[in-house]
Amino acid sequence: MPILEVEIVGEPEAARRAGLARRLADEAGAVLGSGPQGTWARVRVLPAQDYAENGGGPGPGVRPVFVRLLLARHPETKELAELVRRLTEAVARQVDRPVENVHVIVEPPAAGRVAFGGELRT
Repeated sequence: MPILEVEIVGEPEAARRAGLARRLADEAGAVLGSGPQGTWARVRVLPAQDYAENGGGPGPGVRPVFVRLLLARHPETKELAELVRRLTEAVARQVDRPVENVHVIVEPPAAGRVAFGGELRT
């Protein structure tokens, strides 16, 4: 049941935008090892003027991507780090942004706190 929420700062190219959620879900599903309909992805675009960094950033041409990753359970730390690295690379490919501009926020494990259709997942 992995869920990705992807927020892209600045509008991606139209050619990249078309079908982006599907491509992200498919790539993430492959990285996370989930079956069909097992990984969900939501994509939002944040206008560049609605993003800032203290001290006058971001630098010219820097348009970050923020990914929130929700997993039922976390693997061991080393495995999670590898999974996050591979997911970061996959997202960077799909949104055509440098890997160093893709930031993954791993949410607390979902088991016991997320319900689908009224059914709490444990």
